[in-house]
Amino acid sequence: MVARAYTVAFEGVSARRVEVQCALSPGLPAFSIVGLPDKSVSEARDRVRAALSALAIALPSKRITINLSPADLPKEGSHFDLPIAMALLAALEIIPPDAAEAITALGELSLDGALIPVIGALPAAMAAAEEDRALLCPAASGAEAAWVGACQVIAAPALSDVVRHFTGQSPLPPAEPGEVTGTSGGRCLRDVKGQERAKRALEIAAAGRHHLLMSGPPGSGKSMLAARLPGILPPLSAAEALQTSMIHSLAGLLDEGGISRSRPFREPHHTASMAAIVGGGRSAKPGEISLAHNGVLFLDELPEFNRSVLETLRQPIETGEVMISRANAHVTYPCRFMLVAAANPCRCGHLTDPARACNRAPNCGEDYMGRISGPLLDRFDLRLEVPPVSFTDLDLPATGDSSAQVCSRVAKARARQAARHGAEDGFANSDLEGGALSEVATPDSEGQALLGQVAERFGLTARGYHRVLRVARTIADLDLSDTVRRPHVAEAISYRLMQPQSG
Repeated sequence: MVARAYTVAFEGVSARRVEVQCALSPGLPAFSIVGLPDKSVSEARDRVRAALSALAIALPSKRITINLSPADLPKEGSHFDLPIAMALLAALEIIPPDAAEAITALGELSLDGALIPVIGALPAAMAAAEEDRALLCPAASGAEAAWVGACQVIAAPALSDVVRHFTGQSPLPPAEPGEVTGTSGGRCLRDVKGQERAKRALEIAAAGRHHLLMSGPPGSGKSMLAARLPGILPPLSAAEALQTSMIHSLAGLLDEGGISRSRPFREPHHTASMAAIVGGGRSAKPGEISLAHNGVLFLDELPEFNRSVLETLRQPIETGEVMISRANAHVTYPCRFMLVAAANPCRCGHLTDPARACNRAPNCGEDYMGRISGPLLDRFDLRLEVPPVSFTDLDLPATGDSSAQVCSRVAKARARQAARHGAEDGFANSDLEGGALSEVATPDSEGQALLGQVAERFGLTARGYHRVLRVARTIADLDLSDTVRRPHVAEAISYRLMQPQSG
C-alpha cells in the first residue's frame, strides 16, 4: 500500500504541487527520502522519527521509502516535514488515508512534535485553493494563510493536535486571518522647509509612479524628501496587498500573519550585492526590487552602488518582472516599483559652491556622476536639482500642503488613470505604451509644437520622448484636465532636461 499526502515546492511566487508518497516494504529497517531533496529535506527523516517517538508512535521494522513527486523538481526547505509525517501516519493507518490526500500540508517539526512556522504559507494557500484542497499548517502560520478566503486553513500547534483532528477526537477550528495594518501618517511633507519644486516633483512621481532622480549637495533634503514619499502614496488595493504579501511571505517578512495596506519602502545600502538587490542566492530568493513591488525602491548615494548592480535594474524597470536563472531553475518575480534615487553632484558634494568645492572641480562631478550610465539615466522620468536650503528658510514656519492633502490629490489622479483605461488595480501612467499612450497623452497643437522643438534641439531619445508624454499626462491628471496642454508639456520637459550637476 502506498499512502499519499500533498505539499508544494516554491518557484518564485508560484507554488507547484508535490505528491508525497510513502511505502512500507519488507526488508532491513531503513528510512529513505528520494525525489531530489536538498539537505534540509533529507534531514526530515530524523525530525519526523523523533516527533513520532514523542507521540509514543513506534516505526515498524520495515523499509520506509518516501518519494517526492515529480522527482525532477528540486525540493528545498523544512516545510516538507509535516507532509512526510502525514503520509507516514496514513501508511501506518493512524489517520485515514483519504483525509491525508484531501489536504495540502506544510510545516517544520521540532523533536518534541511541535509545529514550527515556515515561510510561504500564503502562496501555499493560494495553490491549495486552486486544487480545492484544505491547507494544514503550523498555528503561527494560520493567520497568514487564512487570508485566502477560498481555502479552509487548519492551523495546528503540534503533530499530536493533527492526529486528534483527523481521528475525530478533537477537531481544530478554522484559522482566522491576521490583522490588517492600515497606512500610518508617518512623516509629513510639511516638515520639509523650502524645496517647493522638489515637493512638486515628488507629487508628480507619486501620482504616475514615475522614476525620480534627485541631485544636490549634502544636507539639501534629498533623503528627507524621499522618506516622506510613502505618506503621499495611496494605500494598496486588496489585490495589490495580496500580491505584495505573497512575496513578503516567501521572504519571511509578514508580521504575525498580518497584511499591510501601506506600500513597501525599501532602502538598501549602497554596499548591497547583486543578489540582494535583484534576487538570487542558493534558493533564488526575492531581492529588494521584488520586495518593493507596488511600492518604492529608494537608492541613496546612487553613484556609490556597484555599477554592475545598477545596470541589472534596466530591464526590470521596463518589464516589471525579473527572471533569476540558475542551472536547475528559472524563477520569475514581479517587481513593478517606483525607483527614487538621490546623489551628490560630486564626491565632495559641493561642486556648485566655489568656496567649498575641491580642487578637482568641475572634473570631479563628471567623473562621479559618470558612474551612472546613460541608458539607466534615461529611464528616470523626472530629474531634479535640489539646491541647498538657506538659513532663512529654516527659521520660517512650516508651509505648503500636508502629506494628507497631497495624498488626496495623488489618489484622485490615480483613480482617473484607472478609470480611463478600465484597468486593474495598480495601473498608472508609467504603464502607458504604444497606441494607448498616443490616444490619451498626445498634447494639443501648441504642446505638440513645443515638444517637437525640444526633442530636436536637445536630442531626446525615443524613450525620453515617450517618458515626457507620460509625465505630462500625469500633470494633466493632477490638474483634472482631460487634455494635455502646453503648460503640462512645458513642466514635464523642465524635469526631463534637468541634468545632474556636473559643473
